[in-house]
Amino acid sequence: MDPVRNPYAPGAGQRPPELAGRDRELQQFEVVLERVARGRPERSMVVTGLRGVGKTVLLNTFRSMAMQRLWGTGKIEARPDQSIRRPVAAALHMAIRELAPRHRAPERIEEFLGVLKAFAMRDPAAAKGTSHWSPGIEVPASRGRADSGDLEIDITELFVDAAGVATDLAVGIALFIDEMQDVQPADVSALCAACHELSQSGGPLIVVGAGLPHLPSVLSASKSYSERLFRYARIDKLDRDAADMALILPAREEEVEFTQEALDALYEAADGYPYFVQAYGKVAWDLAPRTPITIEDVKVSAPEAEEELAVGFFGSRYERATPAERDYMHAMAQIGDEPVATAEVADALGRKPSSLSPARDSLIKKGLIYSAERGLIAFTVPHFGKFLRAQPV
Repeated sequence: MDPVRNPYAPGAGQRPPELAGRDRELQQFEVVLERVARGRPERSMVVTGLRGVGKTVLLNTFRSMAMQRLWGTGKIEARPDQSIRRPVAAALHMAIRELAPRHRAPERIEEFLGVLKAFAMRDPAAAKGTSHWSPGIEVPASRGRADSGDLEIDITELFVDAAGVATDLAVGIALFIDEMQDVQPADVSALCAACHELSQSGGPLIVVGAGLPHLPSVLSASKSYSERLFRYARIDKLDRDAADMALILPAREEEVEFTQEALDALYEAADGYPYFVQAYGKVAWDLAPRTPITIEDVKVSAPEAEEELAVGFFGSRYERATPAERDYMHAMAQIGDEPVATAEVADALGRKPSSLSPARDSLIKKGLIYSAERGLIAFTVPHFGKFLRAQPV
């Protein structure tokens, strides 16, 4: 089999050749776009799920859908040690640049850019009296709008003004936030307040976030009304039909087939998780001598695929953990693959739960585990427990 023609793409955020099993979410976002375009009230949207289920791919697909409707779009990836003030400013700058050539009133664009510049320059992380932000905005920073230094006030005013520019063109603006669970608590609260204001005023600006399964609880902890503020979409592993289609349809484009036994073996190995489907499919293609790809090809290729996952998908995350954090994760893995009680982990390690709080909190911050519900924790990466049980303690 020619590896150059291999259609499978096991990459971080890399769109697979066939986006199988996500029709419901795509239809939901289509409705959001259509309602906003018609001036109907609509909630912003949040996609949640484990690592490797395709959240970033879906977010990028949503962005493409918005761009096809000539919306202004911008995207950021949240980081736990960074305020969202400047990333949001840069993303909205990108969105307005997409809209500006079609706007009939250049002074309206310049007015907004002045507000945007003022908003960005009030970053408390910047040295006093200086600004390290150089977005190429030549207009002077405005005064008295989005520059109070209070992020909740400023981001609300900025969003309202950006929505006004979009209204002039009868389009919308979509701000996409990946790894949204990493937005700092105060910034989450400000973001929710701005979305709340837009939902009341009907401004055509929406926030589309993606994050780990505990993101809804992060949002609700910041503002009680966030449960009603966002349309939530939880995505998980693919069912059997969707997983098969993700393999079969790209292969047919290259005149390659799979035997039914090979598909059975691939589904069992990948367990329906989109990243794993692509990883096992790619190696099976590369090592198969000819079409159709058989169960023997899968058996030969599976160890290589597992080794690649152990290094790139699991190992890279495991290496980020300290010895104490690794002990904590090993204890979780020995208990089982379902969400486990923090008290059980403490018992397994012979420690008091309070003494393990630093390790647990650090693992949550690193995105390796999440709090499934009060008192329960789980891995953010599917099959991570299986990987850990194969590692020396």
